[in-house]
Amino acid sequence: MEDALGQAANAGTTAVRAAHRFDEAALDAWMAANVVGYAGPLSVEQFKGGQSNPTYRLVTPTRAYVLRRKPPGALVKGAHDVLREARIVSALADTDVPVATIYGICADDTVIGTPFFVMEMVQGRIFWDATFADVPDAERGAYFDAMNATIAALHLVDPNAVGLGDYGRPGNYFARQIARWSRQYLDDADAGRDADMDALLDWLSDHVPAEEETSIVHGDFRCDNMIFAPDKPQILAVLDWELSTLGHPLADFAYHAMMYRMPPDIVAGLGNADPATLHIPTEAHYIAAYCARTGRDGIPDYEFYVAFNFFRLAAIFHGIKGRVIRGTAASAHARERAASFPRLARLGREAIDFGKLDH
Repeated sequence: MEDALGQAANAGTTAVRAAHRFDEAALDAWMAANVVGYAGPLSVEQFKGGQSNPTYRLVTPTRAYVLRRKPPGALVKGAHDVLREARIVSALADTDVPVATIYGICADDTVIGTPFFVMEMVQGRIFWDATFADVPDAERGAYFDAMNATIAALHLVDPNAVGLGDYGRPGNYFARQIARWSRQYLDDADAGRDADMDALLDWLSDHVPAEEETSIVHGDFRCDNMIFAPDKPQILAVLDWELSTLGHPLADFAYHAMMYRMPPDIVAGLGNADPATLHIPTEAHYIAAYCARTGRDGIPDYEFYVAFNFFRLAAIFHGIKGRVIRGTAASAHARERAASFPRLARLGREAIDFGKLDH
């Protein structure tokens, strides 16, 4: 997950960082042999955004491409699986979900040192600010509606129909996730305990909704993970499928809609800004639009899904806090995330308290 640090920090490209350099001549030869229509000479730049999978712009005299690769060096098992990411983007190509075109996939780590894939360079706008401040008031609601329509379209895709029936483990999604993040939280004694987090852990375990659903989920569906058309509220491509899997669609939707409650300095969020002032739908209207598109009669356990997502994100930040304390994550960025842990736990606690109300 990337923080919404702003366009200046994330947008554009720079020279390839020393740790992420590779044999550009070998890549040029591979593309000549494997990418239809490719013609060099080739120059390589690296996107400034802090993606966990290094991402590059490949420039030729006639067109530009994007390359995503696994980071070099020792990695946690199962992490940074760019071939998995390429698989889902390819599978969604003929659906209503907008994705970039994949031009080539390379599993051979002898070419540039790690597996990689090459895809279309989609030209458009990325909004790092969830308020869409640069959009005229009269148009802002349409941008929110485009995001709503896109996540609904994703959840309506039949995984089996696009060859993704084995893309994750169906069923018991919340039980598995709550157990995983509870274990990480409880096992990290260095980072300590938090009363709000303890309350979340206990409440979530006792309130898992009875209905099981499985769909393709993005895992990090935020405004800054999509490219909009340069001049209209149309999404051209959803990016960063690294956390995608088969999971519960309402967990995925609630993570996205959590923007209404998320402080903007933690991840891209509205921070309880007034929807009327921003000329955007309220949280309730946004939920209703998603329900209408997906054939639902409301989301009775909505506060559970919100609380679950705050709990999951808080557990991740709690782990960062432990690493900061142990001196294995000393960056200012890591310290900021560690400091945000109790705020996320408190927001989750507020969601479960709200969920207890009869309304």
